[in-house]
Amino acid sequence: MAHKNKKKKQSVPKKQRAKSPLSGKDAVGILDVSKGGLGFVKVEGWEQDLLVRPENMGTAFHGDKVKVIVENVNTKGRPEGSIKEVIERRQIEFTGKLEVTEKFAFLIPDKENMRVDIFVPPHKLKGGKTGDHAIVKIVEWPIKSKNPVGEVVELLTNQRVNEIAMKSILVEAGFPLHFSDDAMEEAARIPDILDSEEIKKRKDCRDVFTITIDPADAKDFDDAISIRPLKSGYYEVGVHIADVSYYVQPDTELDKEAYERATSVYLPDRVLPMLPEHISNVLCSLRPNEDKFTFSAIFQMNEAGDVKQYWIGRTVIHSNRRYAYEEAQQIIETGKGDYAKEILLLHKISQNLRAERFKKGAINFSSQEVRFKLDAEGIPVGIEIKESKEANQLIEELMLLANKTVAGFVQKKKVNKVDIPFPYRVHDAPNEDKLAVFAAFASRFGYKFNLNDPDKIAESFNQMLAAVQGKPEQHVLEQLGIRTMAKAIYTTDNIGHYGLGFESYCHFTSPIRRYPDVMVHRIVQQCIDDKVKIDKKMEAKCRHCSDQERKAMEAERGANKYKQVEYMQKFVGDVFDAVISGVSSFGFWAETVEHKCEGLVGLAELSLALKDEFTFLENDYALVGMHTGKRFRIGDKVKIQVLAANLEKRQIDFGYAAEDGKTQEKPASKVPKKPKSEGGKGPKRKKE
Repeated sequence: MAHKNKKKKQSVPKKQRAKSPLSGKDAVGILDVSKGGLGFVKVEGWEQDLLVRPENMGTAFHGDKVKVIVENVNTKGRPEGSIKEVIERRQIEFTGKLEVTEKFAFLIPDKENMRVDIFVPPHKLKGGKTGDHAIVKIVEWPIKSKNPVGEVVELLTNQRVNEIAMKSILVEAGFPLHFSDDAMEEAARIPDILDSEEIKKRKDCRDVFTITIDPADAKDFDDAISIRPLKSGYYEVGVHIADVSYYVQPDTELDKEAYERATSVYLPDRVLPMLPEHISNVLCSLRPNEDKFTFSAIFQMNEAGDVKQYWIGRTVIHSNRRYAYEEAQQIIETGKGDYAKEILLLHKISQNLRAERFKKGAINFSSQEVRFKLDAEGIPVGIEIKESKEANQLIEELMLLANKTVAGFVQKKKVNKVDIPFPYRVHDAPNEDKLAVFAAFASRFGYKFNLNDPDKIAESFNQMLAAVQGKPEQHVLEQLGIRTMAKAIYTTDNIGHYGLGFESYCHFTSPIRRYPDVMVHRIVQQCIDDKVKIDKKMEAKCRHCSDQERKAMEAERGANKYKQVEYMQKFVGDVFDAVISGVSSFGFWAETVEHKCEGLVGLAELSLALKDEFTFLENDYALVGMHTGKRFRIGDKVKIQVLAANLEKRQIDFGYAAEDGKTQEKPASKVPKKPKSEGGKGPKRKKE
C-alpha cells in the first residue's frame, strides 16, 4: 500500500544556503502547501513568504496557522525555515477513499496538497471497506508517528455524487458537518417552555402588533418587526432579535462550537447551521403565534424616519403573522392584504430611512442574486435571478438602523475612561489605485467618476449603479465595483463603515447564524447592567470571525460553481450570448446572459476559431489579435459555445462562436482553470 508520506526529502546543498538577517526569528503565519509538496508561510509584514520543505513541516497541514522559525535563506533570497508549532488547524475532517486490510486502514485524502494519509484503527471504521468514500476526523497525532490517527465520521459511498461534492466542499473549508454529542446533549436539555421568572425581568411586548418577513424557505426567523402608534403622533417601531445569548451561555460546549464555526454556511441545496437545529429552528426561531425571548431595539420615530429616542434591552414578544418576501411585496404593490395598513406604514418609514442613508453617502450596491431551482436530488433544473425589492428593503433598513444604533450605544460607553473592546463591523474607504483603474474602465461605457473626495466617489458609484440597470454590462460593473471596495471585517478598531455611510456599525440582528452578533448581545447586556467585563482577546475573536466568514464565502462560491457546471452539462454544444467577465494571458472568462454561468474561452480555442494569435494587454483588460486586431475586453458582448462541463474540476470550457453563428469544428485541448472563479450566488443571507 502506497501512502503520501513516502515522498523523498527535498534537501538543499549547504553551499546554496546562507544566513538570513531573519535567522533565528520566529513568526506566525498561514501555511500554503503546493501540489508539489513545498510549503510557504505567509507572514504579515514580511516581503517574502517563508519556504518550508516537507521534512520541516512537522504536523502542519495546508491552511493551518503555524509558528515558524527562520533558519537560512536560499539562493533566490527567500528565507527558509521550520514549523515549530501548529497554533490553529484550518480543518480536522477530511474526505477521501479508504484502503483497508485486516489489521489497519488508511484514508487517502482527496486533497492534492494533503501530504500524508490518515491512519484509521479498524474499530473506528464504522464498517468502511476498501474503496469507500468517507469523512475522517483526526483525533490525535502521536509523537514520532508518520501519520495522524483518525476515525470515520461518515461513509459517503452510497450517496449521490453531488451530495458527496457538497459535503466535501464544506469539509475542505474547515466546517465540521456534525455537532459533538456534548453540544447536542446541551441543546436537548434546554426547555422549550419560557421560564416565568425570566419573563418578569423583561419588557413585555406580546400585546404589540409584530410580524416576521423572511425568504419563503427560511426556518430560522431571527428578527421580527413591531409597530404601534403613540399619542404623541410618533410611532413605536421595534426591531426584535432572537435572544440566542440567553440560551447559549459562555464556555459551554454549544458556545465553543458556535464560536469555532462562527457562521452558518449557505450552499445552493442546504444550510450548515452555526447552532443545532433545535436552537436555530425551534427555540430561537421567532415563529408566529408563539411567545419568544428577544433582544430588542425599540424606536420612537415618525413617518420620515426621524428617531426621537430609543430603548435597548431584553424583551418577550408574540409574532402575529409570518410573511414571505413575495407576500409582503404584493401588499406593498397592491395596497391589499393582511395588515396592509401596518405593512405600508413600515414600507414608508423604511424608504425614508433608505433615502436619507444615500443622501449621507451610502453606496447603493444591490447586485443580482442568482439561485438554482433544484429537483428532489439536488440537480439544477433552472436558474432564477432575483433582485432586492421594497419588501427586502423594508427589513434591511430597519436592521441597519438597529445595528447602527447598538454600535453607537456601546461606543459611547467607557470603562475607566477606556473604550470597551467591541466587535465593530467596519468597511474602509476604497484603495485609490484600484479605484482609479475601475473608474478608467467604467468610463469606457460612458460612466464618469469624480474621485476628488469620498462623498463624490460614493455619488459617482450610485449614479453608475442606477444607470447600468438592465444593460449587458450591469453584472460585470456591479461585480468589479464590489471587488474595488475594501472587504468589510470585524475589529475593535472603529473606523466606521464606508459603504453604508455610518460612523459606527456592528452586527446585532442575526445571532442564529453569526457569532459576532452573539458577542454583541452579551456586551450590550453588560453595558445595560453596568457590569462590563473587558475581554482582552476580543480582537483575536474578531479576526477569527472574519476568517471564518471568508472561508464560508469560499465554500459558497465553490458550491455555486459546482452547481453551474452540473447545470451546464445539458447544454454542451449549444451557443449562447455572453458577456466577458475576466481576461488573462491564457484566455477570457465569459458569463452567459441567460444563466449567469461562467466559463473559460482558452487561448487555444480563440486562436483556432479566429486563426490569429493573441496578446494580453494587462492595463487594458484585453486580448488583442496580432493580425486581425480583434479585441476582447471585460464587458464586451460575445457568443460562446459550451464545449465541456467538468464536475471534478468544477470547470466549464467555452469556445468562441463567431457573430455569424459559426462554431468551432472541434474542442481544443484542456485549458487552465481560473482560481477562485466567481460563481452564481445561491440562497444568501437576507440582509447585512
